[in-house]
Amino acid sequence: MFARVVIVGVGLIGGSFALGLKAAGAVGTIVGLERSPEALARALELGLIDEACTSPEGALRGADLVLLAAPVAQTGAILQSLLPWLEAQTIVTDAGSTKSDVVAAARAVMKERIDQFVPGHPIAGRESNGPDAAIPDLYRGKKAVLTPLPENPAALVDRVAQAWRLCGAVIHRLSPQEHDRVFAAVSHLPHLLAYALVDDIANKPHADLLFQYAASGFRDFTRIAGSSPEMWRDISLANRDALLGELDAYLAQLTLVRTRLAASDGAGLEAIYANAQRARRAWTDAIEAFEKPSPDPESGK
Repeated sequence: MFARVVIVGVGLIGGSFALGLKAAGAVGTIVGLERSPEALARALELGLIDEACTSPEGALRGADLVLLAAPVAQTGAILQSLLPWLEAQTIVTDAGSTKSDVVAAARAVMKERIDQFVPGHPIAGRESNGPDAAIPDLYRGKKAVLTPLPENPAALVDRVAQAWRLCGAVIHRLSPQEHDRVFAAVSHLPHLLAYALVDDIANKPHADLLFQYAASGFRDFTRIAGSSPEMWRDISLANRDALLGELDAYLAQLTLVRTRLAASDGAGLEAIYANAQRARRAWTDAIEAFEKPSPDPESGK
């Protein structure tokens, strides 16, 4: 399907994309383009990539597809380095968790060649990072959101969608603005809260005692605070306005909860808890139904 794929950033996201394409038998050669020689060497050792490059000139020669799997704040600089060597047939996409800033950076750099850039965001991840975190089924049954631009030819968008489908993902489409509003609420705010809670406890004078007794509830709530601080710093700043709106709404909700708690309003607290429980159960039921494996037509199972 793809003769030559270049992955800029061979960590969890880029490495899992590589393994997904390899598992599908859909790629000839995967090239890693990375600022870290150690990461490139490890990606080669693990079989994530077939070639390692530290400069774009050799990496992009004959490339069908380039995936940017680096922190979103680096998008403009990366595209600037790729542009002189970008061939006419090469499609560039990304895996960034914000889209409006990525699109703005791409427009500023690529100008009349913006049609070759198809923005995207796979909705999958783990709290671990680096080439060793990559797994072939990271995207299986998960959503991959594309936010195509008016300039993108339909055939190029379809090729990017095809690549994610080969990794097992289910394709959704949003505008860049819709994407950022949605993920400010359901992804960026939860990460901010997890980081803030762990930081708050870590700064207390009796932090060792608190962490000693933290159990599964704390672990589950704060799991995402193990993610890359560099990446989430960039995401938070890139989607600042939408994230501030969601944070203000959450602060208002906390104020309501505090008011009811201070007033010993058990019924009011229970109403909030019960509504949250119902909403979460409905969401988990929907997720389980969505991710349930399709029946095998040959076995009937």
